[in-house]
Amino acid sequence: MKYYLIAGEASGDLHASRLMRSLKAHDAEAEFRFYGGDLMQAEGGTLVKHYSELAYMGFVPVLLHLPTILRNMRQCKEDIHNWRPDVVILVDYPGFNLKIADYVKRHNICPVFYYISPKIWAWKEYRIKDIKRNVDELFSILPFEVDFFEKKHHYPIHYVGNPTADEVKEWRLTPPSQGGDGGGSPVIALLAGSRKQEIKDNLPTMIRAAQKFEKDYELVLAGAPSIDEAYYQRFLEGTKVRLVKNQTYDVLSKAHAALVTSGTATLETALFGVPQVVCYETPLPWLIGWLRKKLLKVKYVSLVNLIADREVVTELVADTFSQANIEHELELILDGPARQQMLEGYEEVWQRLGKEKAPDNAARLITQILRERL
Repeated sequence: MKYYLIAGEASGDLHASRLMRSLKAHDAEAEFRFYGGDLMQAEGGTLVKHYSELAYMGFVPVLLHLPTILRNMRQCKEDIHNWRPDVVILVDYPGFNLKIADYVKRHNICPVFYYISPKIWAWKEYRIKDIKRNVDELFSILPFEVDFFEKKHHYPIHYVGNPTADEVKEWRLTPPSQGGDGGGSPVIALLAGSRKQEIKDNLPTMIRAAQKFEKDYELVLAGAPSIDEAYYQRFLEGTKVRLVKNQTYDVLSKAHAALVTSGTATLETALFGVPQVVCYETPLPWLIGWLRKKLLKVKYVSLVNLIADREVVTELVADTFSQANIEHELELILDGPARQQMLEGYEEVWQRLGKEKAPDNAARLITQILRERL
């Protein structure tokens, strides 16, 4: 069968590449064409456009690159129309992908499947109308999404397991490298996000807070693959923080505690059993703090707490983000009952994620559903 996949970011490239690998195991005649990245390209097929030409985040960058975004979308629609795939598989990236889904359904080209569902439970819940109208099958990687989609919106979905849990399990079965280990002191890991704006907003305060403990702990910054080392150096000059690039799992495997910006990194840190403080600075913190209570549809911002459905890790976001608060919460989890309670909460997260291998489970369902439709 012919599969057209669209992933607009580095994380989507990773998850889509693993799905492609599993699809090949279930469909010996699988053909791929895709918007994605290097990892997807390594699995075979035709890379139409790299995600680096798609990933614009925030109002101003989107506005500045609007002609490029619209051109990419037009080219994607034309390419799908000309190739006539058996299915379009969308991977997260809802701003772009939901518009593609609308086009594919309006022109009756093929079924639309969504792998890694849009996080409409946090914001833009109105998108449920687009999903119901234009997405034939939705594959979720977060267990709490089942109640949201099925009970609240009466839209059946498939929970297939969590690929981050799969990746952590696989990594822990391989021999570790030495990249995150620079000496005998225990490590406090810093994970400051994967975008320059996140790093600029969060990292300076995270470093100042962690420096209180640098006599007894080595401070190690896990650098994101997409960020140049030179960008980090402006924040590290004059500090003892050591930068380790492209080895986040290695750093986490050696960490005693961590300061982490919100996102998938919070879940990765929990799955490695590293107590953490979630830190996320925003502009106009008091206003954002107030709006968060009024507008955000969920109680928490970290995946750890959302999956556990309770506060397992402390979230210092907007008006609670400060050096003093980070220092205080970090000290609590370096030793003592708060540390032990968090580790027990992590076990609960593992249980809720289940044992299904997400890409294999999704590929099995996708091929099964498509064959039933033929």
